[in-house]
Amino acid sequence: MVGVGFALVFAMLVGGCIRRAENQVTIYAAADREFASPILDGFERQNAGVEVLRQFDVEASKTLGLVSRIEGEASQPKCDCFWNNEILHTLRLQKQGLLQARKWKIPDAWPKSFRAADGSWVGIAARGRVLLVNKTKLPDREAWPSSVLELADPKWKSRCGIAYPMYGTTATHMAVLASHASKILPPVGVVGPEKSTSGVWSWEQWIAGVRDNAVVLAGNKQVAIAVGQGDLDWCLTDTDDAIGEVESGKPVEIVFPDQGAGGIGTLFIPNTIAVINRAPHPVAAGLLADHLVSETVEGRLVMGNGAHFPLWPDAKEQSRASPNAPVRWAEVDFQLAADGWESLSVELPKIFSSAP
Repeated sequence: MVGVGFALVFAMLVGGCIRRAENQVTIYAAADREFASPILDGFERQNAGVEVLRQFDVEASKTLGLVSRIEGEASQPKCDCFWNNEILHTLRLQKQGLLQARKWKIPDAWPKSFRAADGSWVGIAARGRVLLVNKTKLPDREAWPSSVLELADPKWKSRCGIAYPMYGTTATHMAVLASHASKILPPVGVVGPEKSTSGVWSWEQWIAGVRDNAVVLAGNKQVAIAVGQGDLDWCLTDTDDAIGEVESGKPVEIVFPDQGAGGIGTLFIPNTIAVINRAPHPVAAGLLADHLVSETVEGRLVMGNGAHFPLWPDAKEQSRASPNAPVRWAEVDFQLAADGWESLSVELPKIFSSAP
């Protein structure tokens, strides 16, 4: 295998200028440290002489803290590569012109919803937004929730849970629901008392119902643990946190929501990889980015503790969180969701003002 040192020198020469050796590359990673660190260690082993400087997110601010740093450093970037564990804020960075358009080493058959048309980012290794049900608390399967929309149903008051919706995949999920409300929300009376004279729920009515009924905890892991412990009957969470409770022996089961007639399908949110525009170490950043979107790395994420869902066409490994029956993935416009985030980010804290 040609060493990374030769590759870097060659790239500098053909580029028409001489740069100092790129023996470092900085990544801002919102992906969980337990998943990301072994993969970044592997890149260092394969590319002797290149050190990956890692800046992980702070649990309290999730992805938002790293995104704010990238925005604040726009005039003089310090980050080379961004590994986001969701998509919403990656799209916001793209819209601001902070991500570099590039040619990715992925098949032409890559799902269009999970790659940028301009080449500024690629999605890999998705997580499903699922319901986790405590089978001891709800022994009758016929009584189990089957839709995310049931978070607003008064019959589940104080019995269902959701992560604080300002951060992470829950923020992305709420942005999708808000931006697609006219297509997703049910007629009045389907998930609660009639509240709308128009015959359908508005987004404002539905999210107010969620606030009134659901227990709001700090994160997806916390609500999954609460279900596993029997503190809640069910929750909305990610597949990685849900499978953790299943595999720890808790009396729980994963439900892929909104699969029935008229349902939108289960929302899957990918990790996203991008190179920062005007990155300090552009060649090393490109090498790292291509490594992260490789079939081998995605396979590790699929087979790892997070049981991610692959996006590589005809992937060899499949998530062990997959049910026996096929799952219909929701087809949504993530860009539309991202475009509405600025106003939604003002609205949500007011609605959930008493949440942790």
